[in-house]
Amino acid sequence: MYDKGDVVEMKKPHPCGANEWEILRMGADIKIKCLGCGHMIMLPRREFEKKLKKVLRKATTD
Repeated sequence: MYDKGDVVEMKKPHPCGANEWEILRMGADIKIKCLGCGHMIMLPRREFEKKLKKVLRKATTD
């Protein structure tokens, strides 16, 4: 599964060319940030789950 702070890959790349996103906020909506250009978007959880390809890195817990 995925959690706040994880880096995920979506099915389609962002227009800037990057395909890595960091999860910033979770709830009914999920806020993600492109790691290429820093653009942030919010998606409904259902739409996010459809567009998610895989989790690349889990958040580090120190």
